[in-house]
Amino acid sequence: MNKTIFFIALCFGLATLSHAQVQQPGSKPNQAQKEMIKRGYGMFMHFGVNTFTDMEWSDGSIPVEKYNPTQLDPDQWVRTARDAGFRYVLLITKHHDGFCLWDSQYTDYDVAASPVKTDVVKAVSDACKKYGLDFAIYYSLWDRKEPSYKDKDPQKYIDYMKNQLTELFTKYGKISELWLDGGWDRQPDNWGLDQLFKLVKSYSPNCAISVNHTIVKKEGERNAALPSTMTEDNKYYFHYFPSDFRLWDPKLITRYDKKQYLHKGQSYYLPYEHTICLSSRWNWFQKSTELPIRSLDELEELFYWSTDNDNCLVVNVPPDQTGRIREYEANAVIELGKRLGIKKGHPLPKNGLFVSAKAPVTASSTAQDTQVNYAVSNITDGSLDSRWMASDTIATVDIQLDPKKKFNKISIFEYQDTKNLGDGFSNIRINRIQEYKIQVFNRGNWETIYLGAESMGDCKVIRLPRAYQTEKLRLNITKARGLPSIYEINVIDK
Repeated sequence: MNKTIFFIALCFGLATLSHAQVQQPGSKPNQAQKEMIKRGYGMFMHFGVNTFTDMEWSDGSIPVEKYNPTQLDPDQWVRTARDAGFRYVLLITKHHDGFCLWDSQYTDYDVAASPVKTDVVKAVSDACKKYGLDFAIYYSLWDRKEPSYKDKDPQKYIDYMKNQLTELFTKYGKISELWLDGGWDRQPDNWGLDQLFKLVKSYSPNCAISVNHTIVKKEGERNAALPSTMTEDNKYYFHYFPSDFRLWDPKLITRYDKKQYLHKGQSYYLPYEHTICLSSRWNWFQKSTELPIRSLDELEELFYWSTDNDNCLVVNVPPDQTGRIREYEANAVIELGKRLGIKKGHPLPKNGLFVSAKAPVTASSTAQDTQVNYAVSNITDGSLDSRWMASDTIATVDIQLDPKKKFNKISIFEYQDTKNLGDGFSNIRINRIQEYKIQVFNRGNWETIYLGAESMGDCKVIRLPRAYQTEKLRLNITKARGLPSIYEINVIDK
């Protein structure tokens, strides 16, 4: 767009801003939230100058010339998302380093100043229109490059953000979601969130907006509430208001997630959006080395967990230094979509009936620790933040079930040791449990229905060829490299 024309459009947009009816969050789902819940499943895409330096975070000092994809293909990104059953694409437009994936007239640290000048935001937006997906954007509040960020007057940088967000929301069609990040670097009142919210809603009233670490334990404090503790309505408070949904990347909610949160004495409805990496190394920006991905079993169970109860999930599938999604990663998310049976225009698939939900549990031993509660009841509490741990490497766990209820699937989330890889994000997970049995109590005896002769893996899913009914199910751990520890065992009628 010609800059003179753009300036006129900007002035017109700001002139009409005061007349727009800004849709605030309310006590029940508003239209933005309803549309977000209906989408439910998106592809997160980290791509930028960090991609070319094997870094997760950088400080704005990487030369713009480093950004140099040799086969840039945003159409392939969105086509992959379409083929995998994703309903929307969430694109990093600017990370903490300040590098912009569009030609911004407010900075020279962008694609227009790089060797490859393609406006990636436009290319992805156009591809979303082509393939029938919604377009969403991530924009970092924290900017380690922009000089006005360090000005004593916070409004100077707020105006910079408003200018850039106006570019994004006037040049690229409908944007369904704005994911803001980096709020920890300033006090909440210094971000001008009310101004940003009003601006964005004036251009896209049904755009869902949020800031990472949305909810805190006490109003006015910066002690974020873990999503896994959000099991009561009107217990926790907005950290960043206004917001349309909750974020805490990459934490997971419980199966008993609640939706009502407080701000200045009023209760507001907020769904939750999960973020996970396709990579089993938890890297967000793609690395030059090919890295393994999560097992499809784990991805499938995390999909069910994260999209349940009117919540959403985005899976990070980052392009590499060529500017394309690697084939083995594209194949993985496409295969996942086929396994799930996602169909356009249909509700997202569900996991089944959890017959073990909050069921009584006993264990042969439980580790004692004054700092951590390793109670065996954690195994069926619906949270992936709490866990049981044995005090011996050989152990059993018995779950009491209703013998009238049948089941044909079991999923086990094992606690694993992690080895950090040095970049502050990536890690390797190492199983403890190496051999085990699944047994049912039948006619006064324990009968083995599954024998695990190797380590559980990222998430063990056992699909039984027929349904069982029993009053007790046992996980019998016969070999482990350390004290066995389990987050959750789900016994499911699928």
